Amino acid sequence: MTGERSDYLRAALTPRLIGLFVLLLAAAVVCVRLGAWQLDRAAIRGAAKAEAAHAATLAADPVPLADVLHPQTTFTADELARTVEVTGTYRPDQQVLVPGREVDGHPATLVVTALWVTKGPDAGAMLPVVRGWVPADTVGTDGRAAPADAATAALLAVPDGEQRVTGHLGASEAAVSTAYPQGMVGAISSAQLANLWGGPTFSGYLVEFTENPDGTRAAVAPSGLRHAPPPAMAQETGLNIQNLAYAVEWVIFGGFALFLWWRMVRDEVTYRREDAGLA
Repeated sequence: MTGERSDYLRAALTPRLIGLFVLLLAAAVVCVRLGAWQLDRAAIRGAAKAEAAHAATLAADPVPLADVLHPQTTFTADELARTVEVTGTYRPDQQVLVPGREVDGHPATLVVTALWVTKGPDAGAMLPVVRGWVPADTVGTDGRAAPADAATAALLAVPDGEQRVTGHLGASEAAVSTAYPQGMVGAISSAQLANLWGGPTFSGYLVEFTENPDGTRAAVAPSGLRHAPPPAMAQETGLNIQNLAYAVEWVIFGGFALFLWWRMVRDEVTYRREDAGLA
């Protein structure tokens, strides 16, 4: 013992402390691996919890749109996929097609129509409604979007009169600047559609579905137009708090194992210095 920092190195390189270092280092590695496993579990459970909550939101009974969202207000995660109902009228000259989508593995084109609310506190506001979808190859794009045949034209026909529409709320998409044929847009953007059709408008859109008399939901509207899938849940699903806490605990345990070895080295140096009369 010299009373210098080299004393710590000499103590650490003794066979006993080297053996303890290997043992405690292995324990620390195991703790870190267990922490990583718990972190994975936190993500998996968080995603499962989010999926269950999203499914419950989709399955909920419809409530009036005015109870959930109003025009010119910010759309938040709380409104996503909420099941609502609204009464209004469609305008035949206010409909666009959104190409480049996929439904059940098939190329699809969405049908989006302006619904002008006629009842409730938000009467006079415009809500974009995804009424359904048609196969991509049934729409021609020779300068202007148009149905390729009479059957598709019948599906795209805008309903007359006042309509009670039920569906799931979706968040407005970012507008696409790419040029499209007349009658087509690249995204369901509330701002872009408000520029086309006027407002005031809602900051989201509605994905329509049809309720059967027995309360189940049909895949096809009475007109024959197939309904689009409901909005997907948000990508950020969060972490399960309990598993996240376990992950943090395991990392702490791993750090404590290395700290314990350092304390043993320091104590060994202290004992040796005392025996040498250097303490």
